[in-house]
Amino acid sequence: MYCLLRPCFRASSRLITKVKLKYVCICVSLIILLDFFGAFTHLLEVTYDSNFVYPYEGDVHEFVNALRHKEKPKVPPINEFNYTFILDNKQKCIDPAYSSYRVVYIVKSSIENFERRLAIRKSWGFEKRFFDVPSKTLFMLGVHPNDNELQTKVEAEAAKYKDIVQVDFIDSYYNNTIKTMMAFKWLVKYCSNSKFYMFVDDDMYVSVKNVLRFIRRKRQIFDLELPEDVRLYAGFVFVSSPHRHKSSKWYVSLSEYPYHLWPPYVTAGAYILSKEALLDMYYTSFYTKYFKFDDIYIGLIAKKADIEPFHCEEFHFYKKDYTKFNYKYVITSHGYGNPSELLNAWNEQKALGNA
Repeated sequence: MYCLLRPCFRASSRLITKVKLKYVCICVSLIILLDFFGAFTHLLEVTYDSNFVYPYEGDVHEFVNALRHKEKPKVPPINEFNYTFILDNKQKCIDPAYSSYRVVYIVKSSIENFERRLAIRKSWGFEKRFFDVPSKTLFMLGVHPNDNELQTKVEAEAAKYKDIVQVDFIDSYYNNTIKTMMAFKWLVKYCSNSKFYMFVDDDMYVSVKNVLRFIRRKRQIFDLELPEDVRLYAGFVFVSSPHRHKSSKWYVSLSEYPYHLWPPYVTAGAYILSKEALLDMYYTSFYTKYFKFDDIYIGLIAKKADIEPFHCEEFHFYKKDYTKFNYKYVITSHGYGNPSELLNAWNEQKALGNA
């Protein structure tokens, strides 16, 4: 009898083994999938509000103050951006007609975007837009290694327009923090004679008129200037969480950043800094560990410098649908990578008195 049933036992055993193996495979696949999408990482995150510290872990105000006054800080910097200016354009902000500027526009531009830069020069980057409001526009570029033809074109552009600052880092998305902080460095070194600084991507629509309106007193009750010592860091403010799924362009590991939220930050496409904010944030960066996303890094610096971001809905981080009459109060809008589209929209708004 046992001999007769033996094949059945074997078949049953094989079936059970197959079922077990199937469930093991499903469980392993599920674990891998959950890990890939960051489920376990989220469980290990540290609560931001009560636990936040970011290297350098301590009060940096004393050190920042020392650096601002050209003194030696008690603790040496942990982070410096020691790249070389290939095209420094250090005379850009020296003009016998003006001792200071109202706004300096810093355009973060990809090296190959010649047509975008030309469209900006013809529209919101035109330095004589308002004859009684002195301003400057400059373009921050990196390099494309081993592309001599492209570099020759950039050098010709720089010689013609005298508005290019180029630094020796590879021009790529993940190097935008370097581009931004080298812009800070250039401004502190060569262009500290402006009251405000506006950082803008090269695919943005900007209303110069609305920028100037915004940097007057924020609540618009009195038509007065903001005070000289204001620390303004303004744009579209986000409070969001790190991306933990590993396929994301914005993936961040726990070792890079362990908290469940970012500090409040302004989207990097367009934001405004006052001179005091620029100086404090530049020197605070010496004590702020490098981070690969520029808007997050600026938010981390602002947090350590005790500068609160100021939110304004008219800085559109997405492309605001365009009609002739719905851009009256728009300060910036993303999505204008097509130079012709930018020129058409900007010229139409200028004719309406909105740009």
